[in-house]
Amino acid sequence: MSHNEQQKTAIKGISKVDLMLMVMSFIWGLNFTVIKSAMRYFSPMPFNALRFTIASALLLVFLKIREKSIGIRREDLKSFILLALIGNSLYQVLFINGIYRTTAGNSSLLLATTPIFVALISYALNIEKIAKRVWQGIFLSFVGIALLILGSERTVAFALQNIIGDLLILAGTICWSIYTVLSRPMLQRYSSLKLTALTIAMGTPPIIIFAIPSLNIQNWSSIPVEAWTGLAYSAVLAIALSYTIWYTGVSQIGSARTSIYEYLITLIAIATAWILLSEIMTLIQIAGAVLVLIGLYLSRK
Repeated sequence: MSHNEQQKTAIKGISKVDLMLMVMSFIWGLNFTVIKSAMRYFSPMPFNALRFTIASALLLVFLKIREKSIGIRREDLKSFILLALIGNSLYQVLFINGIYRTTAGNSSLLLATTPIFVALISYALNIEKIAKRVWQGIFLSFVGIALLILGSERTVAFALQNIIGDLLILAGTICWSIYTVLSRPMLQRYSSLKLTALTIAMGTPPIIIFAIPSLNIQNWSSIPVEAWTGLAYSAVLAIALSYTIWYTGVSQIGSARTSIYEYLITLIAIATAWILLSEIMTLIQIAGAVLVLIGLYLSRK
């Protein structure tokens, strides 16, 4: 067996892309805790504006070094702008505002519908054929996520006072799903790095504009080093690196199979809380975790 074959079959059934997506899932899963800690000192919109500005600059510099060009075809400019506005500007505004108007349990459960929306939109637009096993994996993992959340201390309450936040999170989830599905045809002409760098760079100015009122009243002098470290983690790893990995997954294994790693992100986020807060896993949560992993296995088998 060649060195390449050994790499691809180091763990049977798990490719290099799968390993990259697992790394991404770990980064995004831990990112929830990082953001929550940093938000004790940052207002949401300034935090978002700063992390996207840093990520944009970093990605554009790396793109220029790696591919020697940041140019695109003129006929693709509208598609890039559309992806940038839907997947970065609009999604981030909906997510940040929604998370503050509903419970953690509600937001976790609603965000877990992303793979379902991705599969449905891909199928409806005839962009990607979804195999029966993938549908089975998606719904099995969703049931597992529901058990994980319902078995934890996170409150799930679809009450009247949460309805605005729930709708904002749901709208954000749909935006991210559209962003993921519509990116696949573009990835036939552009690298995952170029698509990531340019859509984030194009989507950042509206985020900054929305943040201007909050930037003016942010107490910058009171922000400690650990909060700035959290900002750097979120910008460099959670956005610049992980978005590139996400697009690599979409390009190589498809939108639906990539999106199911959203479930692994939620699992890691909850596991991180267990470890850091010394919480006890319930039998319901253990069953949920097993279902998530079985669903992920089915979708990628």
